[in-house]
Amino acid sequence: MLLDVKRQFFSRSERVKSLDFHPTEPWVVAGLYNGTVVIYNTITNASVKTFEVTDVPVRCVRFISRKNWFVAGSDDYQLRCFNYNTSEKIAAFEAHPDYIRSLAVHPTQPYVITGSDDMSIKLWNWEKSWRCQQVFQGHTHYIMNIVFNPKDTNSFASACLDRTVKVWSLGSPHANFTLEAHDKGVNYVEYYHGNDKPYIVTTGDDRLVKVWDYHSKSLVQSMEGHTSNVSFAIFHPSLPLIISGAEDGTVKIWNSNTYRLEQTLNYGLERAWSIAYSKSINDVAVGFDEGSVVFKLGREEPTFSMDTSGKVIFARNSEIYGTNLQTIEQSDLVDGQRIPSQARELGSTEVFPQSIEHSPNGRFVTVCGDGEYIIYTALAWRNKAFGLGTSFAWAGDSNTYAVREPSGKLRMFKNFKEKNAPTVANSMGGITNVYGGTLLGVQGPGWILFCDWETGNVVRRIDVDVTNVSWSPAGDVVAIVAEDSVYMLNFNREAYDEFVASGGDLGDEGVEDAFEVVSEITDSVSTCKWLGDCFVYISTTNRLCYVLGEQSQPLNNFDGPQYLLGYISTQNRVYVIDKDLQIRSYALAKSLIEYQLAILTGDHASAEAILPSIPSDQKNRVARFLEEQGLKELAMTVATDTDQKFELAVELGKLDEANELAKETPNVDAQNKWRTLGDKALEGWDINLAVDCYKKANDLEALLLIYTSNASKEGLAELAAIATKNGQHNIAFAALLQLGSPGECVDCLMRTERFAEAALFASTYARDRIQECTMAWKNSLFSDKKDKIAKSIAEPQEQPELFNNLIDVE
Repeated sequence: MLLDVKRQFFSRSERVKSLDFHPTEPWVVAGLYNGTVVIYNTITNASVKTFEVTDVPVRCVRFISRKNWFVAGSDDYQLRCFNYNTSEKIAAFEAHPDYIRSLAVHPTQPYVITGSDDMSIKLWNWEKSWRCQQVFQGHTHYIMNIVFNPKDTNSFASACLDRTVKVWSLGSPHANFTLEAHDKGVNYVEYYHGNDKPYIVTTGDDRLVKVWDYHSKSLVQSMEGHTSNVSFAIFHPSLPLIISGAEDGTVKIWNSNTYRLEQTLNYGLERAWSIAYSKSINDVAVGFDEGSVVFKLGREEPTFSMDTSGKVIFARNSEIYGTNLQTIEQSDLVDGQRIPSQARELGSTEVFPQSIEHSPNGRFVTVCGDGEYIIYTALAWRNKAFGLGTSFAWAGDSNTYAVREPSGKLRMFKNFKEKNAPTVANSMGGITNVYGGTLLGVQGPGWILFCDWETGNVVRRIDVDVTNVSWSPAGDVVAIVAEDSVYMLNFNREAYDEFVASGGDLGDEGVEDAFEVVSEITDSVSTCKWLGDCFVYISTTNRLCYVLGEQSQPLNNFDGPQYLLGYISTQNRVYVIDKDLQIRSYALAKSLIEYQLAILTGDHASAEAILPSIPSDQKNRVARFLEEQGLKELAMTVATDTDQKFELAVELGKLDEANELAKETPNVDAQNKWRTLGDKALEGWDINLAVDCYKKANDLEALLLIYTSNASKEGLAELAAIATKNGQHNIAFAALLQLGSPGECVDCLMRTERFAEAALFASTYARDRIQECTMAWKNSLFSDKKDKIAKSIAEPQEQPELFNNLIDVE
């Protein structure tokens, strides 16, 4: 199995006795021999938080993510629980009278089980104050590892130095059965994750890794290779692999189908003690004497292909499944909603599939993996042809294909018989990949060579670092995907044919006029497809976009990685798939693309003819597109959303239409619209409309500005009444002051118990009310126990300086 192993994280530390991945954060928690628990970020390679748990070894640690906790067992017999966000210690108690070597957290129930050197296993319930609910006894030595059965979480298995593995049920203190697993102590046990095999894997001090069928209680396979005690072995949750580590310092990767050793890793960190794996990504963490390493196995992208009729084929390990999206009722399709799986098993492959690709006519499917390729018939899943190959490319006629062999040699076939391969491509050497389509694309370091399928002649060499090549269905445009750009090139077949007919020397470079750069899209592309003349892609930032001319139009944003599956024109939907092989769809009408292309090319007559065929639920998308192109008048006629039409009407100065649209808006949401419309009307000196809008928006400040500017007594009087009713007394006072009504101004101040201001205002503008205001002011001060100030109000002539400063005191 050809599988890339890429180191993601490295940290030197004290001996690492236990590791665990967080299910959602990029974290791994490590329990160290010096009594410390450390949480690392595997992306930044930095420590997130450190806990000084104890001064003796922490031999086991696990996340309880649904509570934001981790739980740790140590050599001081204590089981401790911490909140990793707040660093608060949740619990600490003596769980066993001896070292705690292992623990497991139930995936759904509030249970933690612990195994100890006291030869017992205990079940703890954290919702009942960490009460011990069950003790499991039967082992006669140290219990090294415990694991829940992922297919039946009411059962678990334990590995013990008494050379046995026992399987238990939560409701019984006695083991269901016992396996005499190894000739020496058993260090680890782990369940197989799939439903097709009732297997467990065990490791022991006899240097062996063994696979057992726990239904028949029989040995399936024994694997030799380690030269010292084997500390652990696990089934990878998504790849057909077994990963083991030992005190010889090595980590070995085995094929879980053939049990053949695939790779041996040695990071030079002395003995390997612990392992953890992520269920969401292909990362594996291993703990050693001198630190921790996290490495990624293979790629996380799903292996899939969809033909033009909507038939999908995808792989789960070596099993192949198929489904037909064309049969799904269109009424059941909702944007972003997961489509219920209707997949059926088609068969299996003899290789671990790294890629799957339909032939252009959909009759054949090619599987590449482990340095080999196999061509199957799509319907019956029968082997049609096979050979050595690391990459594969179909020609447009489905009868011709090319293969890049592991040696780097390029071979071509027609009707499943070998034909002459391009000699120039093979002579250049360094071939890394091949791409199919109208021309054969042969990739090397920093260049791509386009060759004619029939003659093998070089059509054009282009110097660019390529990550993908995609031809339009018509074969006249090719998208060359680079690291952070996409180059759209027109292919001129006539220029190439004329050059060849004239006897020109193609050489190593081909015909310069064969390709012409049309546009460049600056974006980083993950997967891409052509939908007719429209190029659709998903970016590495998880945006679904389609390209029109030189513009990239967003269709949807995803929370996580998605991969473009294809397009079904009869449904007008784009399909995507994620790493868990869940399929979703998004509406994208072909008529919408044709309309937008017509607008971009200035063909408004054709666009108008296409418009009625666009589904009504996509008219607002059309309107937004037209608005971006500066065609706001046209956008307003197309838009169906009231808010969008209102905004366009305001921008275009169509205030009467905007007024009617605002009237259609519910009162709860209408105030902002009326305010916006009022501001626009005021800009155009349409005072009457502005006043009407501000009244409906209850914008009294704007009304005060207008009425004071045009000296409208009726308006100010009405405004004063409305403001008083609404409790906006400052506006009411300002309106009354402009009306020249000092008595009413005094009333306004008195109503709001602003007695000091009322008295001072009355002393200038309403002297007949000075006594009333002064007495009210004095009484309020007496009630507030400000007697000295109150007396100064009663006899102001005796303390004039104090009286003059009263407003500052108040």
